[in-house]
Amino acid sequence: MTIHRTFDLIAPSGYPHDADVLSRALQRLRTQGHRVEGVEVTQRRYQRFGGTDGERAADLNRLADPSRPLPDVVLAVRGGYGAVRILHGLDYDGLQRRLSAQPVALVGHSDFTAVQLALLARAGLKTFSGPMLMSDFGAENVSEFTMHHFWSALTQPTVTISRNVPQAHAVDVSGTLWGGNLAVLTSLVGTPYMPPVQGGVLFVEDVNEQPFRIERMLYQLHLCGILDQQQALVLGDFSGGKPFDYDNGYDLQAMIEQMRSVIGIPIVTGLQFGHVPDMLTLPVGADAHLVADANGFRLTLSNYPCLR
Repeated sequence: MTIHRTFDLIAPSGYPHDADVLSRALQRLRTQGHRVEGVEVTQRRYQRFGGTDGERAADLNRLADPSRPLPDVVLAVRGGYGAVRILHGLDYDGLQRRLSAQPVALVGHSDFTAVQLALLARAGLKTFSGPMLMSDFGAENVSEFTMHHFWSALTQPTVTISRNVPQAHAVDVSGTLWGGNLAVLTSLVGTPYMPPVQGGVLFVEDVNEQPFRIERMLYQLHLCGILDQQQALVLGDFSGGKPFDYDNGYDLQAMIEQMRSVIGIPIVTGLQFGHVPDMLTLPVGADAHLVADANGFRLTLSNYPCLR
């Protein structure tokens, strides 16, 4: 039996630039029987953003209003840039009081990483790195893989992800799952919006970044001591970052081997997450158990908001 859910749209970053994609996404959700609220945020424009900083912060802060019924899913319209500009304007205390014990799923990825990490750091709120309205629900051919894992993560108290991607070293660790877009995460270093996770399982992804730029960001996390405090680093997809001729054989794999030689914690590769059509949904702040060996890896996740 299909359960109809209430989606509340938020626009913490850019505005939807393709009216056809927006229409397709909204129609798809409605055809499936879901209620879609907050559609007005998709019509806002302020420079390159989905509204002024105050308007975009208010999208999230309205969730703290006890007079408003809570939705099932709070869905980011799209990424881009702009979420960092609203972090100081979020009502962390109010959001914590209203959402900490509620089965509400805040979902997005890419630039939404800034909001997710800030909510984890300042309010202890667990969110979901997963699909967004435009890029995923609005895709011409929606990914069955993405949708299956999206609903599985949101409705099951425990999720196990397995991939037959051989790993260089055996790993068996447990800790808090956290992370997201590498560039956004790195930009929060030294701010009050970087979660002080100790003994965590850190996952990262990015798009259109050359291998040397990925390495530079990982070195920053290493040199400031963040990687040393983790149990493992899990690499998602790094699409669009083609090597230059000047790289002379230095590619993504060479970068990974270099980081393995310096950071002192296991690196697991092959997580199906990032700016790709077929994408997992990952609960940020969940309890994680990661096991990996030459046959692949298994990531078991629990203790996160679960829709009833």
